[in-house]
Amino acid sequence: MHSYEELKKDASIRTYIEAADASLGALGYTEHSFAHVCRVAEEAARILEFLGYDEKTLELARIAGYLHDIGNLVNRHDHSQSGALLAFSLLSERGFAPAEIAPIVSAIGNHDEGSGSPVSPMAAALILADKSDVRRSRVRDLASTEKDIHDRVNFSVTDSNLSLDKESAEVRLSLRIDTTLSSVLEYFEIFTERMLLCRKAATVLGLRFRLFVNGQALI
Repeated sequence: MHSYEELKKDASIRTYIEAADASLGALGYTEHSFAHVCRVAEEAARILEFLGYDEKTLELARIAGYLHDIGNLVNRHDHSQSGALLAFSLLSERGFAPAEIAPIVSAIGNHDEGSGSPVSPMAAALILADKSDVRRSRVRDLASTEKDIHDRVNFSVTDSNLSLDKESAEVRLSLRIDTTLSSVLEYFEIFTERMLLCRKAATVLGLRFRLFVNGQALI
């Protein structure tokens, strides 16, 4: 099995991730390149490590996070399913065992709020890691914040932190939003489905999902 660090150096995979992000850029979406996928990879592994999962599971979670948005190369629509199929092919070509490929593909295929469900702990960790990556550095064009609600909301988030608490068995997404740029209501307008999926994901992991915005508990 190739390690996560080896896959990060794989020129072919890097090309696909870059091309997938370029396609989203052409459609006006926020950044989905290496900053995003590497952050998701590390966060997914950190969540599972907190829960006591073994190192091999953490490594597979990192790989799932790294590859989770590669389906945008095909089309934004149903990108989780096409990404799962691409990941299956790429990992098979690189000698991964079926027992390693299966949980990765399942997690990738279920990470999108449009059709996904936290069908496993790895899928749940991937969902939480992905949906918590809200930050202004993902906005490509500052001029777009005036007309595009997604860019405006992302740009308004000055700080984002996903924390885990053993005593309360909670996973907490804490956001600092500049309300002169975007209202809290606008955040919920575009991210309600994501937050509901995060709540389901946390439940699968035996945790309670909490959302704090500017210090106030909203979920």
